Amino acid sequence: MNRYQVSSESVSGVSRRRFVKTAGAAGVALTLAGCGGGGGDGSITLTADQQYKDAEDAVVDALYDAGLSEDIDVTINAGDFESGSRREQFISGLDAGRSDPDIFMMDSGWTIPFIVRDQLVNLSEELSQETLDYVQNDYLDAAVQTASHPQSGDLYGLPLFPDYPVMHYRKDLVEDAGYDPEGENWATEPMTWQRFSEIAADTWEQSGVEYGFTTQADSYVGLSCCTFNETMTSWGGAYFGDHENLFGPIGDRPITVNEQPVHDTIRMMRSFMNGPDANNAHPDYPQITNTDILEWTEEDARAPFTNGNAVFHRNWPYAIPINFNDGEFDDADYGVMPIPYAVEEGEGSYEGTGGSSHALGGWHLTINPNSDRTDDAVQVLESFANESVMNTIFEEVGNPPPVPEVLENANPDNVGPIGNFLDTMAVAARNTVPRPVTAVWPDQSPVVAEEIHNAYLGEKSPQQAMSDLEGQLEDIEQSV
Repeated sequence: MNRYQVSSESVSGVSRRRFVKTAGAAGVALTLAGCGGGGGDGSITLTADQQYKDAEDAVVDALYDAGLSEDIDVTINAGDFESGSRREQFISGLDAGRSDPDIFMMDSGWTIPFIVRDQLVNLSEELSQETLDYVQNDYLDAAVQTASHPQSGDLYGLPLFPDYPVMHYRKDLVEDAGYDPEGENWATEPMTWQRFSEIAADTWEQSGVEYGFTTQADSYVGLSCCTFNETMTSWGGAYFGDHENLFGPIGDRPITVNEQPVHDTIRMMRSFMNGPDANNAHPDYPQITNTDILEWTEEDARAPFTNGNAVFHRNWPYAIPINFNDGEFDDADYGVMPIPYAVEEGEGSYEGTGGSSHALGGWHLTINPNSDRTDDAVQVLESFANESVMNTIFEEVGNPPPVPEVLENANPDNVGPIGNFLDTMAVAARNTVPRPVTAVWPDQSPVVAEEIHNAYLGEKSPQQAMSDLEGQLEDIEQSV
């Protein structure tokens, strides 16, 4: 132990909050959580992203302003940047029975496996009824589902923030090509993939930039959970039929990947990369990019757009401030819009499919069942379920609120460049599609990505790749 502990008593008549700020400003490194397990009375540790650590003073002050007792100290620690690595750290800690951290910030894509293993505190038994009602009635429903037990429906995680992609674009280039994004209300009126690709192809040709469209199509988790999932959904396709099957029951739900909407999704993407005359390409869609996207994850796909070498770019909102700060964009040059769609909402093959679809990302706050400060940890979560705290996080960290109404009412002047695009983000928030997170999804996701990637490459036809995937998914479903 090489850092100071502060007791839960006030220090020399000064409130704990003021003392911590003063001591921190004087260069005193403090931990309010003790060593290795959560330390002094009333202190709580929360493992989150580095951005939350950087904004710790503002976030913790907001919690106190929202009613958290100042007898409860909160310290935020930065977890591993890579989601999978953080997941493994949490598994190791829980398996070892460690009490630190008291609160986990968990990826919505892998919270349910912890829930079904009974490794988290059941918040339905701990949170106040007022907070539970707020979460159930006002929070983004898709996010709440990924924080709930798939059978009982009990809540095990408090959604901290959702994440959903948008289509970024060079407004200056499309306007020079003769299009009117504002007059046609691109910001809130999703367009079809057909019209999108025609605009992209035309603007690409006229502008002479390197790409008409950049996205993520490498064989990695982002392909199965996100880019393919949302595009397939917009075509009316699904992994497991109706979206009520997204979270199970494992082994007792249809596997629906080897069907026409899924084949057409692959064929459209092959046309985007190789042109409509390529093998297994969709004849109705023009070429708007090339096979470089098959090696790209988020940052690979962002770089050409930030550097001014792409017309359209699919990515998460985190790219907006980066593009403004690192690119040569201003308000007149930059636009975002909802992800395009192939069939109208409600006209897909399965319930929940069709229309503009945005892969749901985001993170939850969950409580370590080994914590010896469960009551205090619950009070911390109660305080996070507060509009002013959500706005502080949006302003200080850049993560959107988990309540759509709070997002829509946010002050655009207080949230940086993202404030220019709150209307589009609100549309995306209302049209999210979760990944099918179950206890077996960690095994299914890699084979989905591999077979989709094989089909994108042209190493297999869409029908063969999806037939192979169907068999593999069935084997995994029946292995439980």
